[in-house]
Amino acid sequence: MSAQPEPVRSSTAGTSGRSPAQIRADIESQRRDLGHSVDQLRGRVAELTDWRRQVREHRSQLITAAAVAGFAVGGLMMLRSRRS
Repeated sequence: MSAQPEPVRSSTAGTSGRSPAQIRADIESQRRDLGHSVDQLRGRVAELTDWRRQVREHRSQLITAAAVAGFAVGGLMMLRSRRS
């Protein structure tokens, strides 16, 4: 005996018992929420990619990094000149 799959039944209220109007309202609500989330994300990306603002906020770290890099490059140049 082989078991046959049960036929798919459709109803106007859907499998969750919601009416088409409720489903449409839910879709519209999710669309608004998604639009709001995209707007927030767009603002956050613009904020994080604003290099002038990043420089203003992290000025002391940038100055320290530049000084360390300058000493490192100067030290390497001095070592190479001694080997020649």
